[in-house]
Amino acid sequence: MRLIHTSDWHLGQTFHGFDRQLEHQLFLDWLLDQIVGEQPDVLLIAGDVFDTANPSATAQKQLYHFVTQAKQSKPNLQIIMIAGNHDSAGRIEAPSPLLQVMGIDVIGTVKRDVSGEIDVSTLVFPLRNHSGETSGWCLALPFLRPGDLPKIPDSTDQYTDGVTELYRRALNHALELRGEANQPIVGMGHLHLTGGVTSELSERRLIVGGNEALPASIFGSELAYVALGHLHKAQRVGAEHIRYCGSPLPMSFSEVNYQHQALRIDFDGNTIRQIESLKIPRNVELLRIGATSDSATLSVDKVLRQLMEMDLSPANPELQPFVEVSFVLEQPEPDLKHRVELALADKPVRLARIQTRTTSANQSNSGISTMHDMEQLTPEQVFQSLYARKYTDPMPDELRNAFSQIATQALHAETAQ
Repeated sequence: MRLIHTSDWHLGQTFHGFDRQLEHQLFLDWLLDQIVGEQPDVLLIAGDVFDTANPSATAQKQLYHFVTQAKQSKPNLQIIMIAGNHDSAGRIEAPSPLLQVMGIDVIGTVKRDVSGEIDVSTLVFPLRNHSGETSGWCLALPFLRPGDLPKIPDSTDQYTDGVTELYRRALNHALELRGEANQPIVGMGHLHLTGGVTSELSERRLIVGGNEALPASIFGSELAYVALGHLHKAQRVGAEHIRYCGSPLPMSFSEVNYQHQALRIDFDGNTIRQIESLKIPRNVELLRIGATSDSATLSVDKVLRQLMEMDLSPANPELQPFVEVSFVLEQPEPDLKHRVELALADKPVRLARIQTRTTSANQSNSGISTMHDMEQLTPEQVFQSLYARKYTDPMPDELRNAFSQIATQALHAETAQ
């Protein structure tokens, strides 16, 4: 049996105000080629399919057009998709009756039976090979909110213990279904594991139940592979078979050096034979020009000269490189944006961000130089900035986590609709 593991597509995302529809379409075209060439039995999509809880009609059309093409290219392909923290659990599940007819399973919520007990049977799916035979099992758990979890009596960490218990129940159900067959059981989830490398600016901190990250021990030892979403950098956490495949596109300039990829997993019975990286080509470059570290001392004129000396080939306007320009300022430069735009006037690039900081820590503006930069700030960043203005001491972790938990709960209430 062969799987392809992807996650964090973030369809509908704009990058500092620029539309990325063509970039996403080129990724989906590439993935379609992989399906035709690699001939997987199952495609796993581990959450954050869309960038927002209310994706545009264009983003939704892009998803459903892709799955239709994928099924036309390989009719026996099975697709399993879970909701992430960016997705609306209800919205992503809405077309399930139609998609199930096509062999596409979408899991956005944890369902309960008439007595109010969690129905783990709705979270466990048979994995079928090219002949339609059951060759494995998948625990497909979406991004989990406190209300999704079983209550654990006398627990001092209800969220971690609840997640662990839910995975345990789903695994036990899969073990019963598998019986004595030599078949792998695969886990899916959208969460942040302790030890995972995060991406600056592009990943929402998941403070749920007071926890920012969960231990890899939440997964049972019987799982042959764990397909995770949420972290944008491809990485293994805790064990070789516990993997984040990462996002297919860079979601911020902090991801400029990431090798974006999907993962192909081949099984011999219950054993992984090979995990292979399928490298995703980057169709739009991210260029960082100017002062890139605290020790940089490039003058404004030198940075502007770097911009004017860039030699780039013409490109489709929708595929022109994104540029971030950074300055360290010794004094205010009120016409800086205009000077940058003049330096780039004849260049086939898109100016995404101007980041400035002063030589004095007291005057630092943390890179907030445009209205769009302000719109991109998270509630946590605004809260930390306000705290820093009023107090000289660092913000206590307890206060930071309490605010993040409140902000996350508010977001979850919105995305659950």
